[in-house]
Amino acid sequence: MTKQVAFVTGAGSGIGREIARTLGSKSMRIIVADINMEGAEKTVAILKEENVEALAVYCDVTTLESVQEAVKESLTHFETINVLVNNAGWDKVEPFLKSEPSTWKTIVDINLMGQIHTCKEILPIMIENGSGKVVNIASDSGRVGSSGEAVYSAAKGGIIALTKTLAREMARHKLNVNCIAPGPSNTPLIAEIGSYNQGIVQALEKAIPFRRLAEAKDIANAVAYFTSPEADYVTGQTLSVNGGLTMV
Repeated sequence: MTKQVAFVTGAGSGIGREIARTLGSKSMRIIVADINMEGAEKTVAILKEENVEALAVYCDVTTLESVQEAVKESLTHFETINVLVNNAGWDKVEPFLKSEPSTWKTIVDINLMGQIHTCKEILPIMIENGSGKVVNIASDSGRVGSSGEAVYSAAKGGIIALTKTLAREMARHKLNVNCIAPGPSNTPLIAEIGSYNQGIVQALEKAIPFRRLAEAKDIANAVAYFTSPEADYVTGQTLSVNGGLTMV
């Protein structure tokens, strides 16, 4: 059986890199799509050390043209795409009334429009294949809100709604579209926030029933489930991976 090909955005570091490694361990070939090519190449090097076939492609998800070029390059190399993981994201934590329109646009362009762009280009490939798995990374902030993340929460809520709608439209084509909503995670963003708000990490850990932030592997394992045959009858769902911080 030909190994499946997974297109993972934001796979040049952090959670995206761990998703790439986890899917690679499930015998998938990986397209490491990122705006940071140095990070993407490093991920590819790690994957190759783990005997995973991988390709780094430049992809600025905020522009449809860049996504089109990345998909074209991916198809030239691997010929198809079976799995799409929309992981690329960015945020700036600050009170809404102190935020600026330029920041709003960047947050929406990366977090929401980026996933719309990749779905627009890759879903037709999956339809032609007769099957496919899409996993969109949202956030629990898109379900319950989060202070200091108003526009980010709005974008992530949009991803959840996009996931449900695409799941309905794609079901006739045998495509599964699901969503993961991570809670607070041990990422560079949290480290950055902690640098100027030293109490926030401790406060979050105390609020989470499991008493720790999510690790990249926790998110990657959930992605692996949604992309596996065990999830063939699961679509349109949002799975919170948050240690019990919210239960909705």
